[in-house]
Amino acid sequence: MTSQTSHPGLNMGEKHAGVEERAEIVMFGFWVFLMSDVIIFAMCFGVYATATHALAGGPGPQELFDVNSIIWQTAALLLSSLTCGLASLRLKHAHSDSQSQSRWKLILWIGLTLLLGIMFLGLEMRDFIHMSEQDAVPSRSGWLSAYWALVGLHGLHLVIGVLWGIIVIAHIVHFNLTDMTKMRFMRWSLYWHFLDIIWVAIFSMVFLGGLL
Repeated sequence: MTSQTSHPGLNMGEKHAGVEERAEIVMFGFWVFLMSDVIIFAMCFGVYATATHALAGGPGPQELFDVNSIIWQTAALLLSSLTCGLASLRLKHAHSDSQSQSRWKLILWIGLTLLLGIMFLGLEMRDFIHMSEQDAVPSRSGWLSAYWALVGLHGLHLVIGVLWGIIVIAHIVHFNLTDMTKMRFMRWSLYWHFLDIIWVAIFSMVFLGGLL
């Protein structure tokens, strides 16, 4: 098996041989962690599916969902996946620039990704506050409990992703593009794309399903 396909993640290629040699076990272990997270989300999706009609006389999706906010949240998160991918490409082809240029270009793309993630979180927080003002809190109905648990769990993961991204930037600034910082970036980028995939599932099942 060639180094180009050595592990299920960002394969850095021959120009980053040190990372490639160490990445296979680490990335496989990180995939195991993500799969355990998939199980948690799957349980939340399952609970939500059984509670879609458990409104207990309270407000439902038609009354609570802000379509414009949902669209902007989705656009921000999908765009952040693009910028995260561009950051990965910048790291993979970092040898084409000087060390300093590569480092700051990578930081720029990571920073844009985090800004889009913060935009998403701000819109989502605003929606949660608006729902609370309408007494649409988890204790109001089974559906609201399932909604807050699923969407809130994803939001919590994204907060962790933003904080993790800030730490990755700090490590790049302090240690430069060493094998250690490259490995940390690879794990963070995989985690970020994972959250985007989960959001697509939430958007399809919770928001589209609720509105349609």
